[in-house]
Amino acid sequence: MENCGISRWDDPKEINRQLKELTSQEIWEVTDDYYENEVMKYYDEKCKESRAVFEEAKNYIPGGVQHNLAFNKPFPMCMAKAEGAYLYDKDGNQYIDFLQAGGPTILGSNYEPVRKQVLELLETCGPVTGLLHESELMMAKEINKHMPNVEMFRMLGSGTEACMASLRIARIATDKKRIIKMGGAYHGWSDQLVYGLKIPGSRGLLESHGIPGADYRMTDECRPNDLNMLEALLKRNRFKGGTAAVLIEPVGPESGTRPVARDYNKGVRELCDKYGALLIFDEVVTGFRVALSGAQGYFDVVPDLTIFGKIVAGGYPAAGGVGGKKEYAQLMAAGLATGKHRAYVGGTLAANPLSCVAGTAAIREIARTNACEIAGRMGDRLCDGLKELLKQYELPFVAYNQGSIVHLECTGAMSFDFSSLSFIKSAMGLLKNKEMMYVRKDSMERMGAAYMANGIVTLAGSRLYTSMADTPEIIDEALNRFENVFKHVKKTDKGLVK
Repeated sequence: MENCGISRWDDPKEINRQLKELTSQEIWEVTDDYYENEVMKYYDEKCKESRAVFEEAKNYIPGGVQHNLAFNKPFPMCMAKAEGAYLYDKDGNQYIDFLQAGGPTILGSNYEPVRKQVLELLETCGPVTGLLHESELMMAKEINKHMPNVEMFRMLGSGTEACMASLRIARIATDKKRIIKMGGAYHGWSDQLVYGLKIPGSRGLLESHGIPGADYRMTDECRPNDLNMLEALLKRNRFKGGTAAVLIEPVGPESGTRPVARDYNKGVRELCDKYGALLIFDEVVTGFRVALSGAQGYFDVVPDLTIFGKIVAGGYPAAGGVGGKKEYAQLMAAGLATGKHRAYVGGTLAANPLSCVAGTAAIREIARTNACEIAGRMGDRLCDGLKELLKQYELPFVAYNQGSIVHLECTGAMSFDFSSLSFIKSAMGLLKNKEMMYVRKDSMERMGAAYMANGIVTLAGSRLYTSMADTPEIIDEALNRFENVFKHVKKTDKGLVK
């Protein structure tokens, strides 16, 4: 496949076996001596400016940061410069950047050809007009060129908004009510989708504070990678208003943290067709990262609707949108009321010229440079190197990847699963293991702090995104830094239910 970043697909059964083995034993983490005398010493002595900014920010910003990904243990680093494969904090420290803004900068941070086109736009038009700009058309055509299934595209301000819009479209198109999502999957923070986040089976118990239970009445949670359970829900829903759509992350929930079988998506497509539900692919992370044609191209599955975010604005703000087959996408047509059923969506700054120009330029550069394949090869190199280190130091950690999306599970904090059709059973299991999960989460963040102190930026210490800016030399240097952490890891007496 042209410009594809995935060279292999690991068996999810083997990955899950390793993760179960990881969570069945005590936590392995860096020693207290190393953490206190080396890791914390780094933050105390070399990150004074970052700490000062954070301490003042706590007076004006809830939690001291504006974005969840920015909060790291022991305190957030304040970044001052981004360039290619590197970040530089306010104190001048350099880091190898495997966060890449949460995934969108597959070309590398602050990529010059995109930046030049943005600057040219700012000189002539400015970032927003409030009216139609040709770049909106350019963006929609560029997406359709590489993803023919996206016959029409409506740009919005975020992936959260795009997910909300897709559900409205599905309900209008099918005249059905219910939505099925996979346990542990993240589809933004709208009321009806903050359900079963991170941990399958947790339903409304972990992250859904401030949301009335009635908002979940039409949302069903399915066990990941389980076609039998999905069909059981689809059958049941025929008597409860019907299923309007099945919403999935095609590489598995939480950006592949819970991987699925290679043929799983085709199975979901067949079930959606059988029961008259729309299939929605959330490609916020995978679109233009795992392949130029997205995960739908890699898996050779045609979704009815596709959710975009992240890369669709080339790393610039207002990154989001929804597109798909014309018969469905046109149900959110803009303009004055027509009397016809339409999915009402909006956003004053959605599809602004800056975002559209940046996104179009980025997608064209991804195609020109073969960025998906290059980043994918570097993801393979990083993952394989991590596996060798884990074997060398006899650590039970689990490393696997979907091309440029690399997972490093040190504690298994995200690996619990309480999926069940019985809410009571799930709730009891969650409450029984909740303390252990938070202990493991704290240990995961502790490992992330150790990586940062060694000049490696990760997503919470458990996920890494490679980019075209990474070279074999950069990956090998990163592996040297990981080794410097791993050699200080020991087994503790933490992490098991007493």
